[in-house]
Amino acid sequence: MSSSDKPEPRRVTSIDVAERAGVSQSTVSRALAGSETITEATRSRVERAAAELGYQVNARAAGLRRGETGTIAIVVIGRDGEGPTAINPFYYSLLGSTCAAAAEAGYEALVSFQAKPEQFFGHYVARRHADGVVVIGTATNEAAWDYFRTCAEEAPRMAFWGSPFDDSVWVRSDNRAGGQLAVERLVQGGAKHIVFVGDPTSSQRQFRERYEGYRSAMEAAGLTPGEAVVSAGEDRVSQGRNATAQMVDSGARFDGLFFACDAMALGALEELAARGISVPDDVAVIGFDGLGSGAFSAPPLTTVEPDFALAGRLLVETALASEAERPERRVAVHLVERASVR
Repeated sequence: MSSSDKPEPRRVTSIDVAERAGVSQSTVSRALAGSETITEATRSRVERAAAELGYQVNARAAGLRRGETGTIAIVVIGRDGEGPTAINPFYYSLLGSTCAAAAEAGYEALVSFQAKPEQFFGHYVARRHADGVVVIGTATNEAAWDYFRTCAEEAPRMAFWGSPFDDSVWVRSDNRAGGQLAVERLVQGGAKHIVFVGDPTSSQRQFRERYEGYRSAMEAAGLTPGEAVVSAGEDRVSQGRNATAQMVDSGARFDGLFFACDAMALGALEELAARGISVPDDVAVIGFDGLGSGAFSAPPLTTVEPDFALAGRLLVETALASEAERPERRVAVHLVERASVR
């Protein structure tokens, strides 16, 4: 008989363990699940029999019987008409930290990218696909957020990052503190005419909070805060580029720029270089998000970065917590010093 003709070895079951230990199958299940109704002597006998037979508990099946899946669903919202490759790299960093936090807590991560209404699905807990749901992504997809807001109203165990709504269970960066950090650093480098670039009235709630932090720090430094500079563009990079061109062409006076996000700041660095304006000698630039690509810009971009590991942990904890245990949460931020500030 060839090796390919040999029968597959029979899988060991809980019935085999029960026979070896001299107990019922239900006793095996309770003993291996840690039930307090089983005596230590019986539990030891069952565990010894399971080890001798090489029996492995199907933890997922056991969890499902208890109403647990051992899974966290993570939904990444994109823009309708654009694929996953067009998603802001910030959300990939956040996705990675959330997956890592889920694994650390003993959960598998079920990741879904959703952009079109026909793709929307958030009832993972009700369908017993997951024990909790984390939703992250662009706030510009209003249809997606409306859908997931309704899901959250119908069932608990959901946590959001990027939500344009304040009435959902969200986790966010400490955006005001980040805005203050950025301005304080620009002032420390000698800047006096500091401009905030980004739309504080947009669906990106974090932009408004960062602008509020900017205004607060400017006033604390005895400087006059200006109105936010807003410019159109097909993406954040082009918005930053266009806003910079707009300021230069108008003759506006500025020696420090604080951008609502790194992608806009990276576009601005390109425009400033094209116009022969030196960074940081003529103007200092700071972004927000902690994008890794900022380390490779010219010059490398100073940025306000959230604690990604903490963000992931808080999202997982918030998604799994009961409603009484789910406060609004803020993630600490810090300044990543690079060469775009004096």
